[in-house]
Amino acid sequence: MLTLPFLDLPLIWAGLIVVAVVAYVMLDGFDLGVGILFAVEDDEDDRDIMVNSIAPVWDGNETWLILGGGGLFAVFPLAYSVIMTAMYPTIIAMLLCLVFRGVAFEYRFKAVTYRGKRIWDVAFMLGSGGAAFAQGLTLGGLLQGVKVTERAYAGGWFDWLTPFSILCGVAVVIGYSLLGAAWLIWRTEGGLQVRARGHAWWLGVATLIFIDVVSLWSPMLNPAFAERWFTWPGVALTSPVPVLIVLLAWRFFVTLRRGSDAAPLFCALGWFLLCFVGLGISVFPDLVPPSISIWDAAAPPQSQAFLLVGAAVLLPLIIAYNAYAYWVFRGKVVAGAHTH
Repeated sequence: MLTLPFLDLPLIWAGLIVVAVVAYVMLDGFDLGVGILFAVEDDEDDRDIMVNSIAPVWDGNETWLILGGGGLFAVFPLAYSVIMTAMYPTIIAMLLCLVFRGVAFEYRFKAVTYRGKRIWDVAFMLGSGGAAFAQGLTLGGLLQGVKVTERAYAGGWFDWLTPFSILCGVAVVIGYSLLGAAWLIWRTEGGLQVRARGHAWWLGVATLIFIDVVSLWSPMLNPAFAERWFTWPGVALTSPVPVLIVLLAWRFFVTLRRGSDAAPLFCALGWFLLCFVGLGISVFPDLVPPSISIWDAAAPPQSQAFLLVGAAVLLPLIIAYNAYAYWVFRGKVVAGAHTH
């Protein structure tokens, strides 16, 4: 039987799943954001450009969600069963919205009437916004804590529905919209790019406000969170996170004003990355706060080792595929281009 006794397999797998989730949020976040921005972009040609800018990469972006969910199911079955039971409504809503969005993405190109295309445009917008909101609800529901008794979920059907989880849902919608606007700045030109800069400005301000509110509220949910963020020596580890967010915020607005195309997107992605770092500082080593740790939830070592071999082969392939797609379809998307 395959074993790797010299490695901390649960910790390695937790790292791989975190990488998958972060990659999904940062990559699929901007194409969900493009869909959300359909709410403020009414011109049919501009909407075609917006969709064509993400058409070559959106399928590959969602691969990371499958990797993260599949890895959680295979390697941390206890955490998977508790999270799914506790968050069934939000996770099912997210998956249905992603399916709805995918169908709308394909069918809007097949619509032969103006009304038909508008219907699918609205469906694309609602699917994108609904998926983002459901992801935020799930995050908030997990952060506020999940009731576990004897290794099983012990809470109610709607325990996840609180003011904090709703705040997280709205925050994710705003944050994804920012990523979408920053993506359009990078990939488009002309009037659409100018409007995207305007959207990015106020969305950047709103995102920073939501980051502040969620960051200040989170330590109130769990004494362990507050101890890590506000007492010594934990504050020495946590203090660089808000400092770096402020520096990136300064860089974001400076480059936005100077007319840079790519810098605003990478600054916004940096905010998301730092938010995940802060989240990791708060919850580590728990997979299901406050009671199920990485090691408690792990599958047998033999299963982890076997799956790790497969991941070592597949993960480079996924990265290479994504990188190649972004490289091939680099550059500006203009009216009349067909990338679908």
